[in-house]
Amino acid sequence: MTSSPASDKRQHVVETAYTLFKRGGFHATGIDRIIAEADVAKMTMYRHFPSKDELIVEVLDYRAMRFDRQLDRLAHEGITPEQKIGKIFSWHERWFRSPDFHGCLFAHALAEFGDPRHPVFKAAARQKNGLKQRLQSIIEEVMPRGRAESAAAVLLMLIEGATLMAQMGQADTAIRDARKAALSFVAASRGPQ
Repeated sequence: MTSSPASDKRQHVVETAYTLFKRGGFHATGIDRIIAEADVAKMTMYRHFPSKDELIVEVLDYRAMRFDRQLDRLAHEGITPEQKIGKIFSWHERWFRSPDFHGCLFAHALAEFGDPRHPVFKAAARQKNGLKQRLQSIIEEVMPRGRAESAAAVLLMLIEGATLMAQMGQADTAIRDARKAALSFVAASRGPQ
């Protein structure tokens, strides 16, 4: 199936906006800048995205889908839950060390759009809750659902904390300590309680 020129143009706007938002933030990046960088007409922009909020939600969904595809592949690997959790932390380690690391786009969205009823806040929260669900499904293989739910929340906090520390320039220490704590926590949570 081939894509249409309109869908190609729409995707180009999303990818351009993604790059600009992750470097400059959502409020600081204006629509005129996105239009100029994407090299599209203002009419084209507003035909695809009647509001900036709609564009931001689309960018967040685009970024979430990219990460979800990686997690889908991981879910099908025939490895232990601890190895899967380790791979998620390794993925974060590579991301922290990439020259294009600017912190978590979803955390930035939550910070810039603090109203839980706002569509941007909802899109960012949906991704974070989705990651927590993925973590939970991985560790439900080795522990009861209730315990796995609590453990997944802890793992998400470790990932979020490591991401913040990496943004502060402490990537190596953050990921090493977070990975160690996560694997120790999963191992300890396996036991009877």
